[in-house]
Amino acid sequence: MKRRKQLFFLGLLLSCMIALCACSGSTENKGNDQKEAENGEASKNGGSVIVGITNDLDSLDPHKAVAAGTKEVLFNIFEGLVKPDKDGNLVPAVASDYKISEDGMTYTFYLREGVKFHNGALVTVDDVIYSLKRATGLLETSDPEVRVESVFSCVESINAITTEDGKQAVEVKLNQPNIELLSYFTISIIPKDYTEQATKPVGTGPFRFVSYSPLVSIVMEKNPDYYVKGVPYLDEVTFKISANTDAAFMELRAGTIDIFQQLTYEQSNQLKDLYNIEIGHMNLVQALFLNHKAAPFDNLKVRQALSYAIDRQMILDIVAGGNGTIIGSNMFPGFGKYYDESLASYYTYDVEKAKQLLNEAGYPEGFHFTITVPSNYQAHVDTAQVIVEQLKKVGITAEIKLVEWASWISDVYQGRNYESTIIGLDSNLSPSDIVKRYESTSKNNFLNYSNSQFDSLYPKAYASVKEEEKVDLYHQLQRILTEDVASVYLQDPANLVAVNKKLAGYQFYPVYVQDMSTVYYK
Repeated sequence: MKRRKQLFFLGLLLSCMIALCACSGSTENKGNDQKEAENGEASKNGGSVIVGITNDLDSLDPHKAVAAGTKEVLFNIFEGLVKPDKDGNLVPAVASDYKISEDGMTYTFYLREGVKFHNGALVTVDDVIYSLKRATGLLETSDPEVRVESVFSCVESINAITTEDGKQAVEVKLNQPNIELLSYFTISIIPKDYTEQATKPVGTGPFRFVSYSPLVSIVMEKNPDYYVKGVPYLDEVTFKISANTDAAFMELRAGTIDIFQQLTYEQSNQLKDLYNIEIGHMNLVQALFLNHKAAPFDNLKVRQALSYAIDRQMILDIVAGGNGTIIGSNMFPGFGKYYDESLASYYTYDVEKAKQLLNEAGYPEGFHFTITVPSNYQAHVDTAQVIVEQLKKVGITAEIKLVEWASWISDVYQGRNYESTIIGLDSNLSPSDIVKRYESTSKNNFLNYSNSQFDSLYPKAYASVKEEEKVDLYHQLQRILTEDVASVYLQDPANLVAVNKKLAGYQFYPVYVQDMSTVYYK
């Protein structure tokens, strides 16, 4: 959906490469203020960088953005009451602390003192309550463009309280227990009564908005009032939009982009002399997603045959030089104990088994189908090409249909008008978020998946407040998806990132973001 997210997902698309006139001087380090970075290396404040991305932003309003590619960028401008760190922890942000009641019915957030919006105004309890109510659909007058997560249906009330020691806090009361909700309080805190978020976004993050040109770039500058001391280091960051990975690769070769992620393995090898290549995980579920209302994917034996006919290890080897992690269901290792590692080997590569299943399903000569792939994600395009060749060995003819990102969103994700697709789904740091789309009634169930066993078990997993029980239930849900071959799960892809050799501090996160606050010139 990287992206991330990934459905993740994802931002709108662009079809042409547009070069910025100011690229040539982008990597110049203009700063000279020495300081000690967190990792102990000497660093310099100042300078600007250009980060290449391959999809346009679907909204500058953080409550309206859907695309993972958009959230990847806006992470630098906005913050929630809590935010993820690089180790997967949810750490206080606009809130200085929080408390969850033992019964999972009440969340209390204590406001950090002195946090300012980018317009200079102090963040108040009213701003927090407005932001939470807007994002949870509890405002008296709602904006239909605001994306309200279904998980917030459990929120009954949001009120200001004063603690015994006189501090201001916000209390969120639920109508049913939920101990997974914390990750959703990463939703952005924005100013109350501010009406220009869609064009001039104002948040509390380490960088503040400067300008945005659709299909070209978004520019942001250092927030001098950021409450976290010592960061960010950079004066300015430009996220420059390229048509696809190939176009960005050409710019990397020309030295007009400082940072770019999701390189192919071949591209990264060609850039080693020019850039440092950082390797991490995309934290996505990449799969050959199947439309269960499109024959023959309504046939379990056909879906099983596909799983046996695809060699996942070969995909990793060819597309990413062996990097990445094979998965077997709709969850990736970043979920820790909730991730069922054993399912990664549930289907092993077996051509004869695949042929047998096709014969039993009534397709002894195979069949023809289309794999719709967004052209701006080269890793998915390359994966599709490998799969096409592998399926030929069992008599299946697969045709790749490349589409622009906007078309993928409208036709595949929203319109459900496709046979199969390859994409990566991202998630909040909540186990329910990564699997909830498989509920038959989910509005995000773009696979048209329906399984009564899953439908009855998911609410139990979601509602459980006993950690051991919750882990077991989510393992059961993953196994259902695997055994039922809800889709052909492939991998948590490797993320190969080119970073200007003059830079340091680039970090990988367990969610689909690029945090530029830690990047600095050496």
